[in-house]
Amino acid sequence: MILKSRFLSLSLLVAFMLVWSAASSPVGAQSKPLESLSAAEFSRLSREMSEDGGYFRSDNFTSNETPYLHIVEKLKQLAASGGAYIGVGPEQNFTYIAKVRPQIAILLDIRRQAILQHLMYKAVFHVSPTRAQFLSLLLSRPLPKEKPFAADAPLNDLLAYFSQGAADEKAYTANLASIRKAIQEEFQFPLSEADQKGLEYVYKSFRDEGLEISYRMEGGFGGRGNFPTFKEILAGTDLNGKQGNFLASVEDFEFVRNLHRKNLIIPVVADFAGTKGLIAVGDFLRKNGYTVTAFYTSNVEQYLFQNEVFSAFAENVRKLPITEKSLFIRSASGRYPHPARLPNHRSATLLQLITVFLKDVDAKVYQDHGDLVTTHYIAPDPKP
Repeated sequence: MILKSRFLSLSLLVAFMLVWSAASSPVGAQSKPLESLSAAEFSRLSREMSEDGGYFRSDNFTSNETPYLHIVEKLKQLAASGGAYIGVGPEQNFTYIAKVRPQIAILLDIRRQAILQHLMYKAVFHVSPTRAQFLSLLLSRPLPKEKPFAADAPLNDLLAYFSQGAADEKAYTANLASIRKAIQEEFQFPLSEADQKGLEYVYKSFRDEGLEISYRMEGGFGGRGNFPTFKEILAGTDLNGKQGNFLASVEDFEFVRNLHRKNLIIPVVADFAGTKGLIAVGDFLRKNGYTVTAFYTSNVEQYLFQNEVFSAFAENVRKLPITEKSLFIRSASGRYPHPARLPNHRSATLLQLITVFLKDVDAKVYQDHGDLVTTHYIAPDPKP
């Protein structure tokens, strides 16, 4: 009886210690972040985390946020680095990925076409060791024959060259076939007939418009000329007047390219306020030991308020693996007066701690998008 009692006590003690150890371990301590993903796993994760595609009234071929680099120095000051990056929309994400240097990135969009565009970008990165080759393949423009660009050629030189001349139709046709093949065979991502048409529509648009391509609203409202061109976005500067796009630096370009080649930039069809996509992303990140460093939302929350689903988004955010340092990057559009909005810009780019956001949600501070972008935000500022 005494031996049995001692054995029982020892068993209870061991069980208690195991439970205490599990409860006191930090988020993800039992999981090691992934070094890479196989193509099959990349494809499976993208498809399984995705929802059915939804509708949005624009073709987001490129960013339309000219002040997107204004928060770069503040990101450095706040030591926003590593971990997981979540973002929405097109190529602006590549610049934030280059600046944050995350271990993994998840790119969300409610429109399936946006995910096809990111698969197109992945294929272009895959076969483009240099920035000049990247732009040549993306725009269906030939590289110079006589004097090739140096690997570290200034961005302005690249933009000047690719602004001239017409697209090469033969190159376009061959490149589109190669992109399709890479997506379906190398990335093991199946494309339906509708997907293939969507992919062709996006790639053809870059061929036809080149560096003049821009954000396009349904029916042409807003029109070309009212939104910045791809060239203007790529040439953008921070508050110190320094170019900072991912194509402005060999190191930034190579970081994004290498993360793509490791299959660690995963596109997901997701509604921010939906019941699957963002929740699945949070579960995946937590399971694999990641916490969110930065979550770029653009101005999506504006539409969540309009559609009266903002509270559902807030609850989805609550389920993400975050820390006290996790940040939102968001855009305050020109419809609201904002002290951080500078002349000659349609919007302001802002930061906010996600923990502060959740406290404000609990306190019912946000009645509309105007409240959201003007309350407890972190304004950009140049380096002291």
